[in-house]
Amino acid sequence: MEQYIVNGNVFIDGAFQEKTIEVTDGCLHILPADAAVKDGAKVYDAEGKRVVPGFIDLHTHGAMGVDVNAASAEELGKIGHFMATQGTTSWLCSVLTDTKEQTLWCIDEFKKHREMECDDANLLGIHLEGPFLAKEYKGAMPEHLLRDADVALLKEYQDAAEGNIRYLTVSPEIDGIVDAIPGFKEQGVVVAIGHSGADYDTSMKAIENGATSCTHTFNAMKLLHQHFPAIMGAALESDIYCEAICDGRHLHPAVVRLLLKVKGLDKVVAVTDSIMAAGLPDGNYKLGVNDVVVEDGDAKLASNGVRAGSTLTTGQAFKNILAFTGRPAEEVLKLLTENPAKLIGVFDKKGSIAEGKDADLVILDEDNNVIDTFVMGRQISR
Repeated sequence: MEQYIVNGNVFIDGAFQEKTIEVTDGCLHILPADAAVKDGAKVYDAEGKRVVPGFIDLHTHGAMGVDVNAASAEELGKIGHFMATQGTTSWLCSVLTDTKEQTLWCIDEFKKHREMECDDANLLGIHLEGPFLAKEYKGAMPEHLLRDADVALLKEYQDAAEGNIRYLTVSPEIDGIVDAIPGFKEQGVVVAIGHSGADYDTSMKAIENGATSCTHTFNAMKLLHQHFPAIMGAALESDIYCEAICDGRHLHPAVVRLLLKVKGLDKVVAVTDSIMAAGLPDGNYKLGVNDVVVEDGDAKLASNGVRAGSTLTTGQAFKNILAFTGRPAEEVLKLLTENPAKLIGVFDKKGSIAEGKDADLVILDEDNNVIDTFVMGRQISR
């Protein structure tokens, strides 16, 4: 049965326009604002609201008491439902560096979830954050599980995932990584660099060999020095995408503005890097094998106080970016929609409101709060 979203200001081609959206078989069709609605069709009245593309989160470890590394198929749905209520219509589940056995278990649960019908966001694939990462910049990664480059291991994971590992974070200085990047890409994986103290030349070589993104830019990496630009300098100077955790803790608002000024609006991808504490009160939680303490919404490792992910949502990230930059919604929406879709190669179906694309939509009120979410045309229960 057809359904319609009427009376809304719809974000199309970089501007808000008065249009009617018709949804058929999960796809959207753009109609004039005064288009007739078919008898018996379901109608959503978006009067006074903005209709924007669904947000895409490429880097998240959990929410609502569920950690991705320990999440069953059903629990992945619990994460996805919460995310959808916050504006996320598509996401990658980020698997923290873990044992081979546990990583394969996570992959199996991902596949089971894909076969389920759930009231949640699209789980587009898997992000492996490691295990090919530098110990010095490990952050919350278990050091004893970090290792040198291994194309065969990634192939084993990718075969098990039936091609659904879409994103991989590596450290350029790790033995064999630079030369392994083309082999990773041949397996259909987008390669990001991060958790790294790599020098500038090594980082640029990784980019030349096919790395196209930088994981949580400025965090867990060697920072820019005027004589030793390092991985930070390579990420800023090159044309790769840069992830940004816009919670006001991982990056000062001025740094967010600087990143946008240096990289441009087309090359920054807003991510949450959220953990299982997202959506819940302060307290004690887990991130993979690590104990995490959340105080005032700020997540840190219990062992040493190092920041360990966030409690951020995409809806809040959007509002933060607006506040940090003073830019209009029309300019910054792409950080959560178009840019992540292009980075992982799904812009043909997602990331914008255009004829025939998936009906992944977010309804915003006048204060840019998420009011409702549609995933493939299904209105998410709240």
